[in-house]
Formats: sequence, C-alpha cells, structure tokens
Amino acid sequence: MSIYYNPKRTRNLFDPKSKMPFKISRSKIDLFLNCPKCFYLDRRLGIAQPPGFPFSLNSAVDTLLKKEFDLHRAGSTAHPLVKAYGLDLVPLKHEKMDEWRDALTRGITYLHPDTNLLITGGVDDVWVNQDGELTIVDYKATSKESEVNLEADWQIGYKRQMEIYQWLFQKNGFKVNPTGYFVYCNGKTDRKAFDAKLEFDVKLLPYTGNNNWVDQTIKDIHQCLMGNNLPSCSSGCDYCLYRKAAREIELS
Repeated sequence: MSIYYNPKRTRNLFDPKSKMPFKISRSKIDLFLNCPKCFYLDRRLGIAQPPGFPFSLNSAVDTLLKKEFDLHRAGSTAHPLVKAYGLDLVPLKHEKMDEWRDALTRGITYLHPDTNLLITGGVDDVWVNQDGELTIVDYKATSKESEVNLEADWQIGYKRQMEIYQWLFQKNGFKVNPTGYFVYCNGKTDRKAFDAKLEFDVKLLPYTGNNNWVDQTIKDIHQCLMGNNLPSCSSGCDYCLYRKAAREIELS
C-alpha cells in the first residue's frame, strides 16, 4: 500500500453515461454497507477515506499460510489441521488459483448483468471435497488472551467477505458449500520470552453463509452511483462524524 494519499482522485470514477463495466471490489461493497455517503464520495467523486497502514505481521502470516497449504495443494493431500478437524477437504488445484488470490489486480470476477458492475474479490484459499464441491477459506491473524471466535459485532465484515466470495464462485459456475472456514491464528503472549519468534494457536472456525443479500445490494450500489446527490451518512461512521465536527469548527 502506498503511503501517499491522493485526496481528490480523477481516475477510476463511476460515470453514469459510460457503457463500460465498472469494477466494484468486495471491500467497496462493504464500504457501501458501512456508509453509503463515504462510498459515493469514493467511487463517484474520487474522495476516498484516508488509507490505514498495512498490517505487515498479518500479511506475513497470510503469505506463510499460503505457502504451507500450497505444499499440500501440489500433492493433493489434506493439511494436518484439516485432518485434525475430521474434514475431507484438500486445497483445490486450479489453473486460475493464483489469479483468484490476487486481490490487488485480478481476483475472481463476475459481471453483474442488471447493473454492468464488475464484482471482484481476492480469496485466500479454496478447498475441495471428493465430490468437487468447493469450500471457501479465509485466513485471519490476531493476538488476544481469550479464545478466537466470530461473535464480535465488527466481525460482520468477515462474514460478508465470506458470503461475497461464495457468491462469486457460485456465479462462476462452481458448486459451493455454504459452510466456509476461517483459519484463525492467535499469537501467544504467555511465553517466558520472545526468543526471536512468535508462536500461534491455529484454529478452524466454521461459518455457514447466506449470500441472498448480495444481488440486491449490488443493485442498491448501482442506484446510489447513478444518483446526482450525496447519500446520507451512516450514524456510526467515524469518518462522517469527523468531517462534521471539523466543519462545525471551521464555520464557527
């Protein structure tokens, strides 16, 4: 991620008059659901939220997990973690696997026919059973004393992420199991010393998704982009609250 922030982008903006497909990523769908106003400012007017700094340790965990599961992908063998949970799943071998995992420039895509929006998402992994049914997998890393789970309110974003990926693979003609898995790595802090290494507890957390909301949300996104007025902001949007407070001070 670049450390430079462009507060007024002029490229990759939605043009209501254009006939060309317009790309909407999985993260931008989540942005729309979190705050339609911030989404419109970004995709229609080129004013994006300031970027957060990359979580380098999380990225390192993702990279190493992919390398580890790729060893089993090459041999069509089940990972020991998967075996420990009694699952009959192996990493999927597919010519587009690297493409699907490239969230920045490629990913898995689907052109939504009713809106001409090109929906994209970069998946962490895909597993498959003996019947050819796919299971979507996402890697997560954290460090907390309590057991990892999916019960926090803010983790709705994780669940939407899983559901969008499942929807994308279904739209590409694959049979997808509604239950996906989060490979959740929790950094241990109870060791006597660091000793130049960080150890993790790794768990598989199942999540049964329901992506019935995705199609209507894409239509709502298109309607939002076609409008010429700023949508209302979400009540809990920190960015909108900041802009409002700053504007009030500036105008006082």
